[in-house]
Parts: sequence; structure tokens; C-alpha cells
Amino acid sequence: MCFIKYARLARNPLIQACLVKPHREFRMFKITMPRLSVAMKSGIIAKWYKKEGENVRQGEPLLEVETAKVVNEIEAPASGTLYKIMASEGSEVPVGELVAVITETGEEQPSVEEIEKPAAPPMVEKEMKISPLARKLAEEYKIDLTKITGTGPDGQITKEDVLRAVEEAKLTAVVPSGELLEIAEVVPLTPTRRTIAERLSQSYRDAVHVTITMDVDMTEIQNLRERLLSQVKEKANTSLSYTDILVKAVALAIRKNPIINSTLEGNKVKIIKDINIGVAVAVEEGLVVPIVSNADKKSLLEISANLKDLGEKARQHTLSLDEVTGGTFTISNLGMFDVDTFSPIINPPQSSILGVGSVKDKPVAINGQVMIKPLVTLSLVFDHRILDGAPAAVFLKTIKEILENPLSCMETARASKRAQQLTT
Repeated sequence: MCFIKYARLARNPLIQACLVKPHREFRMFKITMPRLSVAMKSGIIAKWYKKEGENVRQGEPLLEVETAKVVNEIEAPASGTLYKIMASEGSEVPVGELVAVITETGEEQPSVEEIEKPAAPPMVEKEMKISPLARKLAEEYKIDLTKITGTGPDGQITKEDVLRAVEEAKLTAVVPSGELLEIAEVVPLTPTRRTIAERLSQSYRDAVHVTITMDVDMTEIQNLRERLLSQVKEKANTSLSYTDILVKAVALAIRKNPIINSTLEGNKVKIIKDINIGVAVAVEEGLVVPIVSNADKKSLLEISANLKDLGEKARQHTLSLDEVTGGTFTISNLGMFDVDTFSPIINPPQSSILGVGSVKDKPVAINGQVMIKPLVTLSLVFDHRILDGAPAAVFLKTIKEILENPLSCMETARASKRAQQLTT
């Protein structure tokens, strides 16, 4: 999650209206959680710059409020003493709820009861415009007309406004206590799970996800793996897996299709030079994605040893920051769980992700004859803002060609690398 820190907000009159509520009797200012965006429903108190009892000056930083994408620095709306902090660091507070109170220095301090006592709302007389049919429906369904914003001429409440309120009331209706489902357990979101939820929600909101699939004959990969198993075991003390080979194949395919290795920033698509492949690893707390850096330049032996080390660190919670950042493409393999096909969510800010299913023997028609072949379904999910269907399909087909002809493709890659070294 990317934070833009320390936005100066308290000078904005609209924000001040949310922050400051003078209480004349005790000359105190009630500070509530401000609404920093239209969609904001709550904020997290990230940090208090002052402690209870300390003096504050109007305009100096008082606290930080964290929302989905931004950490905002909120300034003190008035000078005085920070008398009471109502919400501690790390707590999530709904918009409009009290978070702190500032009183004038030297004045008699109010009691907690006086602080928490809600101020009487100002009385504003306003003529309510409502159609006769809308009024009749409101009475029938017991809808509070004062909570409806009219969409008719001059703000008139219409039949459609009331019916919309009826449907919303049905969705938010409270189930009678006798009909409540019995809760077996309440599991709080861990920081890891919460980060996953925030990042993937952001990805699903921002990226235009499109999925294409392709079946791949894994006969040659199975043969290659069998030939290399003992060699990899002897030199790296690990077993060569399909994921190891997929990392190499994807890296080579990206080298031929560099637009895949890109990210969208504003109105620019930036193609990244390094090919760093992330591999999703399931851990008890959720999911982590360690990175195989410069995977296109590493041998299968190096990739296999690298992934073994990263996997062990992931399960032991000892991955370094460098080992989980800087990825340019992600592979998510659920084949070991007998999953045939699925559409993973893009790991932001990357442009695409590859979902890998299980390898299964399936009938295939070849030259008019039915043969049994080991097939795997690859699902490429890409961001349509960056890629169109044709280049995405070309990339997926490149992976297919590499996997179905691994020796010739990898030999071609080695020859290309040698030629490049000779010319530099």
C-alpha cells in the first residue's frame, strides 16, 4: 500500500468544520474523525504527536490519520491543552466520532461525562417537499422522511426515493435476537491478512482484470524434469519442481514480450528492465510472494535452490524486505491442491499474473487419433488498461511453446546470451 504522507488538511475550512466543535461552557474543542474523502467511512489513528496534558499550538501537527491509501497529518485546530485522547494509536474510528478534546490552558477542566455528552444539534427549519404518493408509501412502510434526500424538482421526495429507502431498510434490517446465528469463533484479521485484503481490494478496484486460458502439453517438461532430478538433488539438495521450470519459462517468455514486465503510473506505461518473478507461497497467516530476481539470467539449478531457500524463509517468517519487494510478475500455482483452473488477482502494481493448475492426463485429438497427454491449464490474468487481448495471448502462447519445446527454447536463449556477450 502506497501512502502519501503529511497532507496539510486542517487549514481547509471544510475539514475544520469536521474537526472543531466548540463547547462554550468549558471553552473546549471536540475533535472528531474527519471525512477525508467521499467514500471514507472510518480512519485509523496512526500516531499522536502529543500526550494528554501537553500544550498544543494551533496549526502544529497533532495526529496522523490513516485511510485506505493515504496517511494524513492533522493539525491542531486551536491552541490550548490536549485534555483527553479518546482513541488510542492503532484504533479504527468511524467518521464523526470523538477522538480528542482540547481545552483552554488554565481553565477549569470538564469531566469525562461532560466531554462525552453530545451537543444539541442546531435547529434548522426547512420545508419538506414530498409528493402525496411518496408520503403514503412512507407511512405504510414506516420510513423516516427526514433521512431521505429528495431527487425530484427542488429537492422534492418522490415515490422512487421512498421505495429506494424501503429496499435499503430491508438490507440493513436487524435480525431479531432469537433468530441470530450462533457464532462458533471470531477470528480477527492479522496484519498480514489485512494487508492482503487491502492490496487485493485495491487491485480489483483499479485494474481491469481479464483472463485468458490455454492448455499446455507437459510431456517434454516431465521428461526434462526426470532427466534433471538427480543432478539438481546432488548439486542443490532439492527436488526440481514444475514451479521451478515455470519460473524459468515465464522469465524467457517475458524477455520476448517485454510489455508484460510493465506497470501503469498515471498516464504512462513503464516497462521494467529487470525480470523479477514472484511466486505465491501459502503460510499460516495467509500469503507471501518471495521474489526470484533476474530469473531470466539464472539457470534451473539456481532457480530451484533460490526457491527452496525462499520457501523455507517464508514458513519461518525470516524473509527480508528485499526478498519480497521489486517483483514484476507473479506465478500462483494451485496444482498441488488438485485445482484445474482459477483466476488469481493481479498483484499491484504489476500488469499480470499467471495461475497454474494441476497436471492431469487427458484425452487429446492428434492427427485424427485420440491420445492421452499430461495437460496443464494456464490462466493469464492481465490488466486491460495496459494490455490488449492479442499481446496477452501472444505472451501466453510463448510460454506454451517454451514448455512444449523446453530444450530448443532454452538452447536458443543461451545462444542469444552468448551472442550478446560477444558484441558487448
